[in-house]
Amino acid sequence: MAVSPDVLEQLRQETEYEPLNLRWMEAGTEWGIRATPGRNGLTLEDINVGSYGDIPEWATTRTLRPRGAAARLDALAIKLPSAKSETWADACAMLYEEANQRQWSSATDIPWETIEPLPDDVELAMCQLCTFLTEVEFIAGDLPGKWMPYIAADHYEAALFLGTQIMDEARHLDVFRKRAMANGCGLLQGFGGSLSALFETMNFTEMSVFLHIVGEGFVQSLFRMGEYMAQNEAEKRIFRLAAQDESRHVGFGVMHLKYAMEKEPERREEVHHYLDNFESLLGGDGGGNGGGQSAVAFNPATTEALVILLGGGKKNVDVGMKKLMGVRKKMINEYMHRLEVAGLAERRQRCRPAILPFLDPPKN
Repeated sequence: MAVSPDVLEQLRQETEYEPLNLRWMEAGTEWGIRATPGRNGLTLEDINVGSYGDIPEWATTRTLRPRGAAARLDALAIKLPSAKSETWADACAMLYEEANQRQWSSATDIPWETIEPLPDDVELAMCQLCTFLTEVEFIAGDLPGKWMPYIAADHYEAALFLGTQIMDEARHLDVFRKRAMANGCGLLQGFGGSLSALFETMNFTEMSVFLHIVGEGFVQSLFRMGEYMAQNEAEKRIFRLAAQDESRHVGFGVMHLKYAMEKEPERREEVHHYLDNFESLLGGDGGGNGGGQSAVAFNPATTEALVILLGGGKKNVDVGMKKLMGVRKKMINEYMHRLEVAGLAERRQRCRPAILPFLDPPKN
């Protein structure tokens, strides 16, 4: 198709452009800032220099304006004003950097070749546990994503950390599903269960207490006991690496609650009310689905799977049950220690009755 001579003539003419106004060069932000890498490279802490490191206690910026950038009067207001104490943890920048440095691959960092045929009862028990953990980690990844849009741009470090948690939980879901599929058994019975209450939390602190301090804390304790349940090097590596990740999630929750209690001590009774509700879901006093003497309620299928794994088979139920009581004791004491670090030491006197038999005496 031929091009019109008029069009060719217009293309040959020099285009006239409007002159640059360059007003953005006079934004009025701090000039002369130089962030210097430290021994761990250029971290979030290293770039918090000058006014760029001034993190407001109350974020009135309702836009996505990066902290330290110049304001635009015509920017859309898409955020709500928020207090730093609502979502912040003093360790979030450090935890974010650690998460980046300690990523691992379920495909290549697990020695899958070490998995060999197991007795049917042990293989079924491991796959039931992996089914439970696959479902748990799905929830633990979904929930932080729900709250990320509520974090102010001025407090972006907290949002960055939650992004790494979502990636961690995706990898955990992935690795436990792979273990269930790797040795001829597959996924077994899902649990549904009381963890659906996580999606009913109404504010960030309630969510974090439930997810990070209670839920992730108990899962971390379980992973630390993985050495006793693992049947091969692949399973040992899975539990070690997953526990490493969960330590960051729990650390964020503890430091967030500590910060919130220091800045808003009037919320103590509110937090105790959350803990009353969450502890009732653990079982042993009419709540949860564990019943009886259980102070940490798993669904019945997962409880029985843990008994078999800890005892080394169906023939050693008594041994497995005693070890499971030891796991539960460890879970409860580590839970109480987290609350003490967060500044809620009085929880020991206010916890659910079912928890008390598992608690060690307080350390002087």
